[in-house]
Amino acid sequence: MRNDLSGSTILVTGASSGIGREMVRIVARKAKALVLVARRQDRLEALQSEILTLNPGLRVLCISADLSKQASIDQLLQALSSEKIEVDHLINNAGLGDFTPLEKSNWNKLEQMISTNVVAPVYLAHRLLEGMLRRGRGGILNVGSTAGMLPIPYFSAYCGTKYFMSGFSQSLRCELAGTNVTVTELCPGPVATEFESIAGENIDVQVPKWVEISAPDCARAAISGFEAGRARVIPGASMKVGMFLMNFVPLPVTRLFQGNFAKVVRRKYFS
Repeated sequence: MRNDLSGSTILVTGASSGIGREMVRIVARKAKALVLVARRQDRLEALQSEILTLNPGLRVLCISADLSKQASIDQLLQALSSEKIEVDHLINNAGLGDFTPLEKSNWNKLEQMISTNVVAPVYLAHRLLEGMLRRGRGGILNVGSTAGMLPIPYFSAYCGTKYFMSGFSQSLRCELAGTNVTVTELCPGPVATEFESIAGENIDVQVPKWVEISAPDCARAAISGFEAGRARVIPGASMKVGMFLMNFVPLPVTRLFQGNFAKVVRRKYFS
């Protein structure tokens, strides 16, 4: 079933940069109202000014929120209620990464990542889904990752959050069959955003350019797939082919390869 974004109200988390910002630029031309959520209010307001030039009649609400804290999400939901905004489409884009051995990880960063990547999208869906079902229209676009489809050393906690997002998205899609509310999971590989530098901090792991795609290309694929009502979107030809071929590789072989890769990385960066 297709999702018609025209004239709808769309909430986008992680809207201030990267894939989220690019998705906002696309849906701003179609929506009636946008709720932009991120921690950096100044960036949200700059984006608001930009998209109002694309669609001067668009209603835009910028909300600064730390999605790792439930109290902050509750304040966001209260703001929606106060402004009498009913969300038709939820784009759960906000996310954090952490590239480091689990035993060396900063627990506060891990807890923030798990709360942002897992708890926040489920809580928002839980709170907003009832309204979508009552109105008989809507959709949820969850930003997962190909990291939720593969074992990746030193990304174990992050991968775990994306494995969760995959299971959550696909199961909820089945649960909503016949309701006119759909769920799409976006599973990008490497995307040229701030994510890699934040996740890896000072670790210089270069992503091959033939694998990486731009944030605008990823966003276009995401919104196109969401509008088409697809269950899963893997943007980029190389990642699409690669993930298809991985279906034919036995998991023990994948683990063996990734284990050997992990030994090299540990010696170089973590010994």
